Amino acid sequence: MPLQTCPSCIVAAAILVILFVSFTGCLQESAAPTPASGTAAPPALIRSDYQPGEITRLTGEAREQANASLTAIATIPAGQRTFKNTVLAFDTVMTDYSDATTPLTFMGYVHLNKEIAREAMAAEEASAIFGNDIFTRRDLYNALKDGTPSNSEESRLYDITIREFTKNGMNLPDDRLAKVRQMNDELSALESRFSANLNNEDSFLIFTETELAGVPAETIAAFAKNPDGKYRVTTKYPDYVAVIQYADNSTTRQAMFMAYNNRQAETNTPLLEQALILRQSIARELGYPTWADYKTDGRMAKNSENVRVFIDTLKAPLHEKVLAENAVMLRMKQEQDSSATALDAWDVSYLQEKLVREQYSYDPNVVKEYFPVDTTIHGIFGVYGELFGIEFEEVKGAPAWSPDVQLFRVTNTSDGVTVGYLYLDLYPREGKYGHFAAFPLITSRMKDGARSVPVMAIVGNFPAPAEGKPGLLTMWDIETVFHEGGHAMHFLLTTAPYGSLGGFNTELDFVETPSQSLEEWAWDPAVLSSLSGHYANSSQKIPPELLDRIIAARDVGAGHYYARQVANTIEDTTFHTADGPVDVTNESRRIYAEMTGIPQPEGIHHPASFSHLMGGYDAGYYGYLWSKVYAMEITGEFKRDGMTNQTTGMRYRQEILSKGNMQDGGVLLFNFLGREPGPGAFYERLGIRQE
Repeated sequence: MPLQTCPSCIVAAAILVILFVSFTGCLQESAAPTPASGTAAPPALIRSDYQPGEITRLTGEAREQANASLTAIATIPAGQRTFKNTVLAFDTVMTDYSDATTPLTFMGYVHLNKEIAREAMAAEEASAIFGNDIFTRRDLYNALKDGTPSNSEESRLYDITIREFTKNGMNLPDDRLAKVRQMNDELSALESRFSANLNNEDSFLIFTETELAGVPAETIAAFAKNPDGKYRVTTKYPDYVAVIQYADNSTTRQAMFMAYNNRQAETNTPLLEQALILRQSIARELGYPTWADYKTDGRMAKNSENVRVFIDTLKAPLHEKVLAENAVMLRMKQEQDSSATALDAWDVSYLQEKLVREQYSYDPNVVKEYFPVDTTIHGIFGVYGELFGIEFEEVKGAPAWSPDVQLFRVTNTSDGVTVGYLYLDLYPREGKYGHFAAFPLITSRMKDGARSVPVMAIVGNFPAPAEGKPGLLTMWDIETVFHEGGHAMHFLLTTAPYGSLGGFNTELDFVETPSQSLEEWAWDPAVLSSLSGHYANSSQKIPPELLDRIIAARDVGAGHYYARQVANTIEDTTFHTADGPVDVTNESRRIYAEMTGIPQPEGIHHPASFSHLMGGYDAGYYGYLWSKVYAMEITGEFKRDGMTNQTTGMRYRQEILSKGNMQDGGVLLFNFLGREPGPGAFYERLGIRQE
């Protein structure tokens, strides 16, 4: 499961906690390739040349090896148990298992061969079940709890490891523990099937050129064209956004909206509803009133009531902001159609785009011309380099799962040491994961006296090159790169000694803090200018007056954006505090109508493609908004000192990014800020006045 991006929250996925990993992957070279001009192609860090059955075999072998090692730990006589041969050994076995299997299941999200991808998704399901079994093994728990830490680092590892076992039912009698194990296995199967269905989504609509009027010509040219001259428009994110934002024909936008919000409706809706019932039963067996209370135990929020109070503070002011935006958009709609009396859900993005053009006098499609993918990505790498004292070097000729995938080696500028590798898989293709996410592949930790080199991938779906133009990025796209890059920095720059506590294996309601703080760099004038370079002439920077208008227009539609965030959170929380069956479709429609002030049409099934709910963010979606509080506090430090101030950047790297989960998120924030964080900057960003 991936760590997903937040901005539109249509994408979804999961935070991987490597200690509790359910990923699968492949064995890779332990030594990192260091390409030099004229040398042979470097070896693959991540394999993709699998034959049918090979992924199943490799994951099975890794499971057998891990199980044998865990049994060896469990059978150490009580008098011979030490912290090293129990808790430390457990962390090593689990991280070895993750490193041996995670890149395998990753193939389920990106592999070109559908058969291999299906096999990888099945392997992910099997691996999730294996993880459930591990954390309900009483013999293993009994061995681990006898470990005696000798320092604060070992105490941290001990506490978090033991807590995960106890949360999985170690205090239950054997018959109830077995019941929890069985239910968790059933739940893992449902979650894997849900994700696999979305990965295999291949629906599309057929439109005439007339029906696509308003969509940029270069975008239309990139659509597949049928022999009869009509265009095939997929429900992949770039196609959806192009139509929903630019198509002048309301019927076209409506069809696109309905199709997008009905992806896997018939298959995934019952899977989600079954999962909710299972989660309720598991929570009750474990002694929690709700699944949300079970999941928040051990996080910064602590319980579902604190989440509810936090969200309640946002609902009323955001709803007021949304209604004001709706009034403006309805007037715009009535200028086009005097008979209009209300907004439809498929009007919002379209009218917001028109508002930008009219109120701020610029065409977002012209802006995109200054941000071709390669130029912008390298510019963002330059910003990260300046902030965190690192360099990015493309590894030319590195084998990958698709020809358009790039690999970058990340090194310290101070000593040239390789700190990690980053794959970029940026363009849509059939069978690929459909949105944006960061996938951890190989973990950084101390082993045999040396630090292993981490590997991760950012998977996206940006507009592909077409008609002689490179892929061009919108402001939302640029913000998304900064967001996913924030996850990458968190994962690659870790110095935590243990695999289970490294990178972004933090509390789920803290994990989005680095990624959301770095989104703010996309809106800094100097930074944004430095990233720009017209696709036809890279030396041509975006004009300053246009840059000013872009930044001024940032908050067009902000009310709707954050209202959807709150709606997603309420939906997630409502589902996971329920007692009994949940009609997820009707609940979702009700919640969105209340938060956006716009009725949601009959026949849509948004939860069926809300993959966070089945990918690790269940009862955790609030974490995006919760983390935003901390993100804005961090950004404030940089705004004071300079957005590219390396002193502040290195302090951020050392105090937060490198620490992983070696301390609670609140402690890390206090150490960086020198004070307790508060919500003031967050409310200011949302335009909410504090009483």
